[in-house]
Amino acid sequence: MNPYQGQPRYLHNIGFSNSAPQSFGNPMPMPGFPTMGYPAPQPGYPNTGSGYPQQTQGYPQQSQGYPQQSQGYPQQTQGYPQSQGYAQPSSGYPSQGYPQPNSAQGYPPAQGYPPAQGYQPAQSVPTQQGYPQSSSYQQSNQYQGYPQSTVQSHQAYSVTSSPEHEPKSKPTVVPVNPFDPREDAAILRKAMKGFGTDEKSIIQVLTRRSNEQRLRIAFEFKTLYGKELVSDLKSETSGKFEDLLVALMTPLPQFYAKELHDATAGIGTDEDVLIEVMCTMSNHEINVIKQAYTAIYGTLLEDDLRGDTSGNFKRLMTSLCMGNRSEDFHVDQGKAREDARSLLQAGELRLGTDESVFNAVLCSRSFPQLAAIFQEYQFLTGHDIDDAIKAEFSGDLEKAMRAIVKVVRNKPLFFAERLHKSMKGLGTNDRQLIRIMVTRCEVDLGDIADMFQSKYGETLQSWIEGDCSGHYKKCLLGLLGLY
Repeated sequence: MNPYQGQPRYLHNIGFSNSAPQSFGNPMPMPGFPTMGYPAPQPGYPNTGSGYPQQTQGYPQQSQGYPQQSQGYPQQTQGYPQSQGYAQPSSGYPSQGYPQPNSAQGYPPAQGYPPAQGYQPAQSVPTQQGYPQSSSYQQSNQYQGYPQSTVQSHQAYSVTSSPEHEPKSKPTVVPVNPFDPREDAAILRKAMKGFGTDEKSIIQVLTRRSNEQRLRIAFEFKTLYGKELVSDLKSETSGKFEDLLVALMTPLPQFYAKELHDATAGIGTDEDVLIEVMCTMSNHEINVIKQAYTAIYGTLLEDDLRGDTSGNFKRLMTSLCMGNRSEDFHVDQGKAREDARSLLQAGELRLGTDESVFNAVLCSRSFPQLAAIFQEYQFLTGHDIDDAIKAEFSGDLEKAMRAIVKVVRNKPLFFAERLHKSMKGLGTNDRQLIRIMVTRCEVDLGDIADMFQSKYGETLQSWIEGDCSGHYKKCLLGLLGLY
């Protein structure tokens, strides 16, 4: 069975949101000047010193007696005076033992806590934070701030199953907390000082920090010792191990920009690199990479791509370079059917192929909308859109369009195939291996490793151990969290 057929998986991983790797917040090529690096305050709590709402006393103040008459109790001409009524709870707790007026839906919301932690009587089970409150596709990404959709899916199949049952993204490198960049800088300095090099310490520090934290360490290293960390690493290491460490110490936008530049510079073009980067990035990531590219090389990424490619593949790269894909989660099933018919009429139902229709649909529709279009296409024709692309196109254009289809359906599987291709046969495409390991370790490398084992029956770890050696191998395993 084709692993790309069926329901799309890993919706959180296929570029729907406009989020980007952390260091994408610093697009300019200024190594040593990271904008962030320390862990942000934990969300969901007021900004108080202890992290919890301030409470001067553990219980509501009861120094004034019984409730005031303004709270809805019948006035009493005899009995206790009004001035001795209970005070309203000052810290958000409901009154003890006395029902409040106009509170048919339960207790009033706590005044000192975030709304997400308030009492929700309408639900029998508290909703987990960060997950949608509905099993329908239309609300599956409600927590990311996109509008809810009211369009139900067509026929008997839905766009996707409930994301509540989908696994979360599994990065293998996460920001360390607590984080002390000066202590890490001192460890690296000690590992490279004097005769010999402590490669184990270098690997354990750099593979257990996020890209942004590594930039902060480099900043502190230069502050403390007046030397460039990258220069010291280059002087103490060599070969593929050095290449991997330099990649780890490069801000991600600059790293992608360098990969794209090297793919188009000189004689010939590495179209596989262009396809891997341009077909998988979100709008925000593409725009930040374009800024970094211009700052480093003084030319526009679009101009270099157009100058080094040709034909319909050039048009596809130009469209993707615009970074203008729809990122709306609303799925319009009617438009999905129209686009599926348009693709059918532009390809299989005519002599020749109208490439512009495929270009327009694949480069401008959102990923959820594309998933619906692909399902409608199969409903109309009885076969998969991937088969139609293979029959209608060839060469680099075919590879790029099929890459978009694969990314829409299962992004981790797409990168698992790329990793397998980099290591199979004689020799190793180390540049491709390093690029995927470095750029995906903070996103979904755990998912990629799972897909690798599921498709090929062997673990990614075993392939790396069999294809690489020395400290280079240990550093790659460190990015997998296995060293």
